[in-house]
Amino acid sequence: MTWPDRVDVAGTSISLISNAELLDLLARRPDDHATVVAFCNVHSVMTARRDATVDSAIQDADIAAPDGVPIVWGLHAAGHSSQPRIDGPSFMLSALKHGVEHGWRHFFLGSTEETLDKLVDAAGRIAPGVDIAGTYSPPFRRLADEDIRMAAGHVNEAGADLVWVGLGMPKQELWMSSMRPLVPGVALLGVGAAFDFLAGTVPRAPAWMQSAGLEWLYRLAREPRRLWRRYLFNNPAYLALLSRDILRRRLQRNSD
Repeated sequence: MTWPDRVDVAGTSISLISNAELLDLLARRPDDHATVVAFCNVHSVMTARRDATVDSAIQDADIAAPDGVPIVWGLHAAGHSSQPRIDGPSFMLSALKHGVEHGWRHFFLGSTEETLDKLVDAAGRIAPGVDIAGTYSPPFRRLADEDIRMAAGHVNEAGADLVWVGLGMPKQELWMSSMRPLVPGVALLGVGAAFDFLAGTVPRAPAWMQSAGLEWLYRLAREPRRLWRRYLFNNPAYLALLSRDILRRRLQRNSD
């Protein structure tokens, strides 16, 4: 299997890929090991800069899709102007529909039992005929080997093809990295808040805010106490790194 090329964005290598290409790769995923897809935004990139374990989990993923608009800006600045945004919630929506005709069996891992029940119902409305192989709501505690083995057992017993992991960044990236050897042939996709968005438990930002790179502002306005530190520090730091990289490339071009 040949995976897409990756380009450095503020220290994290991001995959050059389209929605259709990612769907095709999932259809052709290898049988001897799990395929890992990380959907990367500013929070992902900045967390990886501070935490070597998270950085390793993202770099070892087969695909690091550009989830956030600012990440796409970084790829455009690096000369890949046609690269689209591949965000987790939207891709999950398309994959549920796409998978009906391909016989994909989906498994939802994360969140609460209540949200998972709503997500299963929503998936049936979004993609009539969708095959939901199972769900699992893991304990809300630090990552433990027992939790990983139990989750992998549920996935394998269900005969799942695609496992959507909604544990939030960076927990889901660490889970996928640890589960990978235990679920060969399965695709693990870390989609963060997609469970809440698709289940309807949390509203998503309007489309114009998403396309303008302002989805973070909408989320901050709804959950200021939980998110203010993340956005106050991460966003300016990322923009500074991106500006530095753009300036460095311009200087290199001028020197050439």
